Amino acid sequence: MTQIHKLRHFFEKYGFDVSTRFADRLGLKVTHVRLFFIYISFVTLGISFGLYLSLAFLLKLKDMIYTKRKSVFDL
Repeated sequence: MTQIHKLRHFFEKYGFDVSTRFADRLGLKVTHVRLFFIYISFVTLGISFGLYLSLAFLLKLKDMIYTKRKSVFDL
């Protein structure tokens, strides 16, 4: 268990301090920087999900338009 606590302490000390350092460097509030990261993660997730749905719709549309015929006489 001590390895887990050491790993958690390392990430709490160095990993979660990124937004604080970034805010200090830009002269902004830390809460604004954290909200920006939260909002941008939702936006990127939404864009990828929208792209997935669009491609699925286009594939379904392609399957509806181009159907494979078994023989020449199936017109």
